[in-house]
Amino acid sequence: MSTILKQRIQGPAAWRGSELADTGHWIHHLSADTVTALVAAQRQVAAQGLTAPAFGKDDFPIPPALVTEIAGWADTLENGQGFLLLRGLPASQLDEDALATIYYGIGLHMGTPVTQNERGDLLGRVMNIGDQNKKSTRVYETNAYLPYHTDLSDVVGLLSIRKAQSGGLSSLVSAGAIYNEILEKYPEYLGLLYRPIYFDHLGEELPSLSPIFSHHAGKLSCRYLRYYIEVGQERRGVQLSRVEVEMLDLFDAIIHDQHIRLDMMLEPGDIQFANNYAVLHSRTRFEDAEDLAQRRKLLRLWLKMPNARTLAPDFPGRNGIPVRAQQPAY
Repeated sequence: MSTILKQRIQGPAAWRGSELADTGHWIHHLSADTVTALVAAQRQVAAQGLTAPAFGKDDFPIPPALVTEIAGWADTLENGQGFLLLRGLPASQLDEDALATIYYGIGLHMGTPVTQNERGDLLGRVMNIGDQNKKSTRVYETNAYLPYHTDLSDVVGLLSIRKAQSGGLSSLVSAGAIYNEILEKYPEYLGLLYRPIYFDHLGEELPSLSPIFSHHAGKLSCRYLRYYIEVGQERRGVQLSRVEVEMLDLFDAIIHDQHIRLDMMLEPGDIQFANNYAVLHSRTRFEDAEDLAQRRKLLRLWLKMPNARTLAPDFPGRNGIPVRAQQPAY
């Protein structure tokens, strides 16, 4: 079970955005050899008439040096700062299918892609194409502000295909930095953050219990999306107490602190990976083109990682959304 951590979190996982913003050391610039190897693997996939995500790891062969490099990225995600940005793919020289193949191929060598919706999609399209007036529309399908949250997988990846006309900054926050802030200034709320609360997880019939913070086997993990917490209580017929609302308000205020968060613009060809237990992510509102072909577009991966941390029994893993069986047509 989880135990309440009463000491500050030390090390690279507890970063603050103000300390990282000007360093750029979280940007991993791909070497010429790495780009050459990735493009060569993409061409082998294309030569077989395959496109992402309809190919396997063996269809995307890479040299041992790149295998080692990708293992280093995975270690950074689990044991380092919990995120990284890969930069250097020649986006102007590669079409969308080629970029998607390289991205998915990296994902296959890093972990196992898992389903992102009840349709079973392994490669998600993040684009402003949804109707904001429909409750079924997920926020990533619009140009609205996307609140800070964690996804239902060990790691989330985003590949930028096109930027918006304006706005659309990606923003990350360290769960460790949030924890340290609460421990130092508001320790009276810690117990509530370890107390299981209902989350309305996608793909579940009814909201299930999970704490927001969990400390287990030497690592702090976090799960958060305020909207799903509020909907979870509503669907279970439970009302958030006054102190629980105060706790959520405090959590949100810390997340939005300019010294805590790290904002970045994902340029075409950039790939961002983040550990969903160690980092929360968000996106600012943006203005988009009228032409669908010119609108902001990213491709998303959810990965189950072979080096993922051990989670406490009261903080169950969530790798993917169960696929709903197709109903027969009559």
